Amino acid sequence: MKIFENGKFYLEKGRFCEAVLTDGETIRAVGGRDEMHALAGLAPAVVDCCGRTVLPGLNDSHMHLSCIAAANAQADLSGCRSIGQIVDTCRAFIASRPESAARGIRSMGWNQDLFEGEKRIPNRLDLDRISTEIPIVLERVCGHICATNTKVLELMGIDAGATPPEGGTIGTDSEGKPNGVFTENAVAWVEQVIPDFTFEEKVRMFADALDTCAACGLTSIQSNDVGAPNVYGDSDSIRTLFETGRATIRYRHQITFDDPEALNRFCDTEARRDIYKGNRLTIGPLKLFKDGSLGARTALMRRPYADDPCNCGVEALSDEKQEGLCRAAAARGMQVITHVIGDAAVEKTVGIYERMMNGGPNTLRHALVHCQITDRPLLERIARLGVLAMVQPIFLDYDMHVVESRCGRELASTSYAFETLRRLGGHVSYGTDAPVESCNPFPNLYSAVTRKDKDGYPKDGFFPQECVGICDAVDAYTLESAYAEFAEGFKGRIRPGYLADFTVLSDDIFTIEPDGIRDIAAEMTVVGGEIVYRRG
Repeated sequence: MKIFENGKFYLEKGRFCEAVLTDGETIRAVGGRDEMHALAGLAPAVVDCCGRTVLPGLNDSHMHLSCIAAANAQADLSGCRSIGQIVDTCRAFIASRPESAARGIRSMGWNQDLFEGEKRIPNRLDLDRISTEIPIVLERVCGHICATNTKVLELMGIDAGATPPEGGTIGTDSEGKPNGVFTENAVAWVEQVIPDFTFEEKVRMFADALDTCAACGLTSIQSNDVGAPNVYGDSDSIRTLFETGRATIRYRHQITFDDPEALNRFCDTEARRDIYKGNRLTIGPLKLFKDGSLGARTALMRRPYADDPCNCGVEALSDEKQEGLCRAAAARGMQVITHVIGDAAVEKTVGIYERMMNGGPNTLRHALVHCQITDRPLLERIARLGVLAMVQPIFLDYDMHVVESRCGRELASTSYAFETLRRLGGHVSYGTDAPVESCNPFPNLYSAVTRKDKDGYPKDGFFPQECVGICDAVDAYTLESAYAEFAEGFKGRIRPGYLADFTVLSDDIFTIEPDGIRDIAAEMTVVGGEIVYRRG
């Protein structure tokens, strides 16, 4: 047995305790220090929490671990503030890592809205300034649009008559020729020209990425790495991490397949392995993609974009195909979660879920990933049907600066409405969609509570009626994330019988000024009663 003592352990809103007794992977008791020592008997192992605040283990309800892993082996475009900087960064990457770059460059992270001066999407002529000898594919930070150089078009045989895959587009110039810009399903289509990492590289990279998550205070992640477009994951490499004991935290698969037969093959083979029978590595929902992103103007909208009146976004998955996949999953008793950002994507997906529920409750806990652009009737319908929302408050850091120009003020005022949905009784869990944003949970919690960007703007928050209380925000990152994976009976609380997963904080998140939440760090991360990360 082990006692974690001298802490401020968060039990639930308004309740804390001083110490926790663990027995193996689970919590045996909570209470005062002397009480825990009396229960433990002679010479228990003791961990001093140094008076710090301790949360139930933080659980990211949606991310892409494989892309976090790959980012360390790619050109970092996140700081680029012009197309010229993208060119210079990639040239420097080629010079510093010629062997890696020889097979081509595939990276992500640029955002045209953050460019200084001309705010346009790069094209093939821009990327030809990097190289015309190797293929180059550079994704926007959202992953829903990419720019390529001419070499990619040559290798793919893409010319003026080329047809994109269903649910994707090929950009063209004023003469009707491909300009190297691709959206949605066409992004993964062109990325196939660049060789994937080897199995050994993936295992090493994914192990490092899990350690990165642990250092941020995460004890669990729910991650879309198998089958999804633009990611690098596969079940073999991820499973190997757990079979060899190299995984530090818990992992739940969110898997993507575009036809029912592929889904059934996976479930009939991979999902039946013994490694998935515990609570470290689990098979979760089918993950679908209905539309794109607001920043790329590919989110599917009911009305045209206010700043692009001929465009309503891109429907990456037809209603017919989406419903067929949903029904195939439901036949196996499998949850479905769907990427939806535009209000049309949200509405269509909720409609499909409602038809599948056939007048009954949402027993399979089907969910909306992102669920950004909504009006009040949509929010009420989501809550009434019990459809889950897996949201990313940190998206406000960027989106608050563009959503009104994209959608108009009225619709913006009812979007990213995390507090309204919670008050309506909806199940709202938090994640980061990393690497779209950092997997660090504390800027995410800051965004939920303050609705400010990282610079503290606006002073009172963006539509401040949607600010979330800190206890409710913590619960969204713990108990609600556990609910999203059917684990709320043994995960997401510091409570007897629950998993001994904790996050020890550098500062008291319940008393610190809200603006300080973004700078909190994990002092210690505990998974199953074992310390997997200690700061310093």
